[in-house]
Amino acid sequence: MKVLEKRIGNYLLPPGIEIFERGWLSANNVLLFSEEDVSLVDSGYCAHQQLTVDLVTHALKQHHLETLNKVVNTHLHSDHCGGNTVLSETFDCEIWIPEAEAIAIRDWNEDLLSFQQLGQECPRFTHHALLVPGEEIILGPYRWQILAAPGHDNHSIMLYQEQHQILISADALWEEGFGVIFPELWGEGGFEEVAQTLELIESLPVALVIPGHGKPFTDVRQSIETAKSRLDYLSSDADRNARHGAKVLLKYKLLEWRSQKLAEVNQWIAGTPVLESIRKQLNMSSEDFQVWLVEALVKSKAAAVHKDHLVNLG
Repeated sequence: MKVLEKRIGNYLLPPGIEIFERGWLSANNVLLFSEEDVSLVDSGYCAHQQLTVDLVTHALKQHHLETLNKVVNTHLHSDHCGGNTVLSETFDCEIWIPEAEAIAIRDWNEDLLSFQQLGQECPRFTHHALLVPGEEIILGPYRWQILAAPGHDNHSIMLYQEQHQILISADALWEEGFGVIFPELWGEGGFEEVAQTLELIESLPVALVIPGHGKPFTDVRQSIETAKSRLDYLSSDADRNARHGAKVLLKYKLLEWRSQKLAEVNQWIAGTPVLESIRKQLNMSSEDFQVWLVEALVKSKAAAVHKDHLVNLG
């Protein structure tokens, strides 16, 4: 984890913005602050919740700010909202979520929320306000446009600051791609939505992208071309996208575990609903699927088998 410097390439970050680059288990956080408002975009994974509190607490002291007013979630995957509960309890701040998630959070509906489906955890939280695409929101000293960004998650939003041409893209665009197209894995469709979101980004004057994972970047044109190429590759074969999604999910869980007995790994694979859907799509037996998935991570050098444990690499 690192707090980024004010200059990113040739782009000088305007005052009132601090970026916490977190890695892959926890999404990046963006602190936006002024005397009137202090907001945090996304809150990381629950396993890192104390670090999230420490990062915010340190930044508040450094900038002589009283408290955190609100947390804004670009979407409700556990790596983006797992720190909501602890931040709300620590700072008595509001939680803002995408409008389309209101019923799911109100009822804490596990069938509508992704946590159980993806084999991940997220402490229960309540929301105070909604992020409505087409509207604007004050975050720190700036007014941001709320943009719909379906594809990786069909309820996801992005945030765009027109004056400084900054896009907080979440997992809709990274420097070298985008997040797993999860809707395709449970039959909702997402390829076309990713394409539409990339077209939207391409239509905006953007000087800086702050992604959900990885470092912020300024060569937006190149990143969009890379993302389009990646989309073509995945959408040309639904099984290819499914295999990619399965590998990403196990790698993510392994980031949390670091090391886990193979028996426990196989039990987690068998008990994770979206992986069971992928297994059926690939027409593999449970045993064959478990063997393939572990071997796929090992082959890509993302993991290693040591004695009876699967161990994270990289």
